[in-house]
Amino acid sequence: MEQLNRIELRGTVGSVRLQTFNDTQVARLSIATNVAYRDREGSAVIETTWHNVNAWEGKEIRDLSKIEKGTKLYVEGRIRNTRSVGPDGIDRTYYEIQANRLVIIDGNEPLQYEM
Repeated sequence: MEQLNRIELRGTVGSVRLQTFNDTQVARLSIATNVAYRDREGSAVIETTWHNVNAWEGKEIRDLSKIEKGTKLYVEGRIRNTRSVGPDGIDRTYYEIQANRLVIIDGNEPLQYEM
């Protein structure tokens, strides 16, 4: 049986932190995705979910400096979890997206170039 761990997101960047490790840039960013629906009373509801994304500069990801707060972004990658013990002794699990492809979106259509 083939296993699959793949996620695709299209959303808006909330924050970006660029770092360099051994001459390779990494971006740690948050992306908001929205889902709109009507509740039982018929009122419009917009549900926002925040995702943590790590993107390492490479073949499919270049020029991370173009990403800033408010950038519309398409992300393709995989889900990864990290476990740690907090200062209070409680185990915590964090979920993040390890990106392997990023595309800046201009309006509803992706730009002609990929990052």
